[in-house]
Amino acid sequence: MTGGLLSQLVLPLCLFIIMFGMGLTLVLGDFTRIFRFPRPALAGLGGQMLLLPLVGFALAAWLMPTPALAIGLVLLAACPGGVTSNMVTYMARGDLALSVTLTAVSSLLAVISIPLLVGLAFQVFDGGYHSVRVPAAQMMVSLMLMTLLPIALGMWVRTRSEKLARWLEPKISLFGMLFLGALILGVLVREGDQVVTGLMDSGVAIILLNVIMMALGLGSALLLRLDSAQSTSIMLETGIQNSTLAMLIATSFLQDDELAVPAALYSLVMYVTATAVVIMRRRSARLNRIAAEQGA
Repeated sequence: MTGGLLSQLVLPLCLFIIMFGMGLTLVLGDFTRIFRFPRPALAGLGGQMLLLPLVGFALAAWLMPTPALAIGLVLLAACPGGVTSNMVTYMARGDLALSVTLTAVSSLLAVISIPLLVGLAFQVFDGGYHSVRVPAAQMMVSLMLMTLLPIALGMWVRTRSEKLARWLEPKISLFGMLFLGALILGVLVREGDQVVTGLMDSGVAIILLNVIMMALGLGSALLLRLDSAQSTSIMLETGIQNSTLAMLIATSFLQDDELAVPAALYSLVMYVTATAVVIMRRRSARLNRIAAEQGA
């Protein structure tokens, strides 16, 4: 997985395509909506950019048995939600516009926050990694090329032809899901022993990170008295991470597949909890609809 054509060209190119697909769903208003509706947007960004890294560091220090797993968990916590959170929000009948806004803005901020947080993680959990230097500047430039540039290109295509954008986006989304599955499988095959060990050693931390962040996202939304759709969006945005990006950074930039293990395991956990949210939200919507029909 590390080194060579795969990690240096194929994996970044696949991420470029996925982020291009995300850009096909965005318009400039998705970036400015935060100023028109500051309360829900700031609640979501606060959870994503502040609470998530803090909880990630705390769980890594408390529960992770090795420096690699600890750093990998922080790397995962530093990544934004990605297109998966938007897809799940749509299925859960959440506020899709809010979800897209949070993903778009956090993706911009992640270009700076990921290198800084990962560099800090290497300093905090440095056992066994004393000789590793995090290429922060190179990582920032590469993240811009792999995330911001394709997003901008996707937005440009949408402005030129919305029909083409609507035709391309579901196909790229399917590609992204298949690619994530292949990436997880690759890590499982190459790092099979570490994955089994990592699941036993770090499964609790990974599950706690997901559950705690979803609870904090929902709690902050309820404290601000946001509606159920907005609360659902914030809960999912803080609980679903771009594990694809985390795994690519681990395997391509940091050249260590073991750092990708928490992201691979987290992607499995987050789909379980996200599915539960979707089922509950759809059941609630159906019951409300039945009650409204009976009342009429």
